Amino acid sequence: MAITNIPYSEQQRSLADLMLAVSGESVTVMKKNAPEQALKLKRQDEWKLYLEFLKVTFNLADRLSAFHIPIKDQPDFMNGLENAVTSRLRSVLEPAFGSGVDQNEIMMTISGVVAESRKLYEGYRFSITEESPTKNEMFDTFGGRVADALGVADNPQITSAATLCATAMVPAITAILRGESPPDSGLTAAPLSDRTDAPEIEGPRAQTGNEIKLISVMSDVSGDEIETRWGLHPRFRQDLTAEETQQLTKLMNRVAKVLGERYAAVAFSDEWNSWHKAGHA
Repeated sequence: MAITNIPYSEQQRSLADLMLAVSGESVTVMKKNAPEQALKLKRQDEWKLYLEFLKVTFNLADRLSAFHIPIKDQPDFMNGLENAVTSRLRSVLEPAFGSGVDQNEIMMTISGVVAESRKLYEGYRFSITEESPTKNEMFDTFGGRVADALGVADNPQITSAATLCATAMVPAITAILRGESPPDSGLTAAPLSDRTDAPEIEGPRAQTGNEIKLISVMSDVSGDEIETRWGLHPRFRQDLTAEETQQLTKLMNRVAKVLGERYAAVAFSDEWNSWHKAGHA
């Protein structure tokens, strides 16, 4: 499929490469966070996981493009991005399937991803550049869908890891939309079985912008309860040894406890009403 909207074609190609690469890497991260469940996954299950990440990524690209693309151009920009993802996905699959790649089927798949992305996430009204309860709610919904697709419903470790994978896309998408140096392009398809219904796609370890949040600590207020949790950037986690992971986990549990207690003290103080409730510890 030809990529339309020539003025933005370079950005669309770069975004398409990024979206496919990170979606593929995210599937790998989910499997590493649930190794026992990963052994039970079939190719179609991995494909379903992959599409869940593509859905939320389309939504993030749409929200962020509003800050960098003129309003009159934004619909065409997103249509062009859909075409770019379709074209790039076909290129990724061709080495594995050769001439057997059905372009129409890929086009229909991506069109369905975009349509469901709008249905699932457009109803959440918030600014992607600011923290808000609605933003957290959308990412919680997304994390829940990933956990369901993985077969571990309501698993906090999976929902947290899924959210970190998705939020790591924000600075990378922003950099591309600003015209800054994008992550390295070029994807490779992982070895596939003779099943054509569920390819597993992985991408290179690329940069995600000038600033990367390696560790995140979040505290949420729900009524009279405070929940504090922490998580690692997926690529950072992969680079750690088992011993380093154990040491970091012990340290971060202590950090989360200290920050959570401090956040709770502030959240229920008289000063709280004059603060912006961003949800960060």
